[in-house]
Amino acid sequence: MPADLPLEHIHVEPDSPTDGPAPAVFVLHGRGADEQDLLPVAKRLPDELHVVSLRAPDRLMQGYTWFEMELPDGDIGRSQPEPEDFDRCLDLVDESIAAAIERYDLDGDRIGLLGFSQGAITSLSLLCEEPERFAWVVCSHGYLAATHTDGEPVGIADTPVFVGSGTADRMIPAERAERAADRLREWGCDVEFNRYESAHGIGPDELADLVAWVEDRLA
Repeated sequence: MPADLPLEHIHVEPDSPTDGPAPAVFVLHGRGADEQDLLPVAKRLPDELHVVSLRAPDRLMQGYTWFEMELPDGDIGRSQPEPEDFDRCLDLVDESIAAAIERYDLDGDRIGLLGFSQGAITSLSLLCEEPERFAWVVCSHGYLAATHTDGEPVGIADTPVFVGSGTADRMIPAERAERAADRLREWGCDVEFNRYESAHGIGPDELADLVAWVEDRLA
């Protein structure tokens, strides 16, 4: 019996079936959105990928949130995940990835992450905790959580990571994304960092760049 995923999700199969396990991308939306939000982005990625778009665990207005946030002096631009809630989030995503690999016959050696905002923060922390599990990571308008900045993740070197940021992003300033990129480089990751003239969202230029970058990773 296939394993159940702890998180609600949408699974999109490639148009052309493959023989044996296939590569996949796990998609993690931003705060207040849901598993539908990033599907237009994911569907631009190479067709050979299975897409598993996860829904965050907790309700927030009309959408969902991955974790509660700490806001120093009420400043959203300096937010950090609430540690205990963040641990719960990471465990749920980790368990969902493991279950989806089994249920959908995915290739565990060719798993990518694509996260935006809270989803990007979550994706980078998952990479730090289990570097050898992920073939590549897209971090769009996110940062490296303070809980995961000081370690030296074993096996993270050479992992390709795309980091996108917005010069007009007041939720997660571009400087925070750039600091994450710098730390990843210190660990030996193969990082592409770009600033875009955008606010808190994936604009056309960033979308084109991240799609081309993922295509190169799968070539």
